[in-house]
Amino acid sequence: MTKILAISGSLRRASFNTALARAFAAHAPAGTTVEVATLHGIPLYDGDLEAAEGIPPAVAALAAQIAAADGLILSTPEYNNGMPGVFKNAIDWLSRGGVAGGKLFAGKPVALAGASPGGFGTILSQAHWLQVLRALGMRHWSEGRLMVSRAGKVFDGEGALLDGEVAAQLGPYVAGFTAFIGK
Repeated sequence: MTKILAISGSLRRASFNTALARAFAAHAPAGTTVEVATLHGIPLYDGDLEAAEGIPPAVAALAAQIAAADGLILSTPEYNNGMPGVFKNAIDWLSRGGVAGGKLFAGKPVALAGASPGGFGTILSQAHWLQVLRALGMRHWSEGRLMVSRAGKVFDGEGALLDGEVAAQLGPYVAGFTAFIGK
């Protein structure tokens, strides 16, 4: 059994990226499970807070989910042509020495995906993530990329997937990533 953790990089209640993460779970191939995680409760990184109180409980909980996963899908929004600050902040906390000796991400397979209300999907955000993934020593799956544009027409107000073309991409995407994890 392959276990994938899809992390939504949005805090919005009706997040397109959380909906996309849930859609991955619904389209996972046999033998693969996809668990969905969000960034709720993670404070802004502050070295003084870390020194005084250690790793916050929300960060420790997400770190445990990441450690238990065979691979990660980062479901990233795109804000101002780049990655969202809240998502980068979470990764910064998770890469600290107090979390798995700073090696939580080393060698971990990772895939990028994202949904945006705009017409270009999340192409620039996904490109922006590449330097971070390299710095963390992650194994990036570059054969598959999923960018959902005009997400307001792809998902309904409750996050249900409406678009058949996008739905048809999800199974092969998760299957391809699962095969990459197994290599």
